[in-house]
Formats: sequence, structure tokens, C-alpha cells
Amino acid sequence: MKILLASAILFSAAAAFAQVGTAVKETGKATAETTKQAKENVEAAVTKEPKKTVHKVKAKAHKTAAAEHRANAKAAAKDIGKSASSAGK
Repeated sequence: MKILLASAILFSAAAAFAQVGTAVKETGKATAETTKQAKENVEAAVTKEPKKTVHKVKAKAHKTAAAEHRANAKAAAKDIGKSASSAGK
């Protein structure tokens, strides 16, 4: 009985750790994309028109990617408690 209980606790802890890892990874990706967006905005501000448009489009693409990563991180953070508690049942 003790072995079963210990294995259930270990399994639930591993599941929670995996979800935390996913949330942290997605948050890091969102931060990187936001930084890339800022870089492209600065480059757009200091360049002339033909390349200015390209930098603006790249910045918008980075903004979209960052929003997607933030949504994934938020979803993973919501699942942290659910997967850990349901794993032990």
C-alpha cells in the first residue's frame, strides 16, 4: 500500500513538473518574440521607406507569435493543478 501511495505521489509530481516546464518554456518564447518585435520597430523607425514596410510587417509577425506563445503559456499554467490532482486518482 505504501509503495502504491508513493508511486501515485511521484507520478503526480512528475506531471506537475512537466506542466510547469511547458509554461516556463512558452513564456520564454513569448518574451523572445516581444524582443524581436521591439527590434523590428526600432529598425523601421530609422530606415527609409522601402525597408521600413518590411520591418513593420516583421514586427507584426513577431507580435502575433508572442501572443500565441502567451496564450499557450496561460493554458499550460491553468493545467498545472488539474493534471497533478487527476494523476493521483
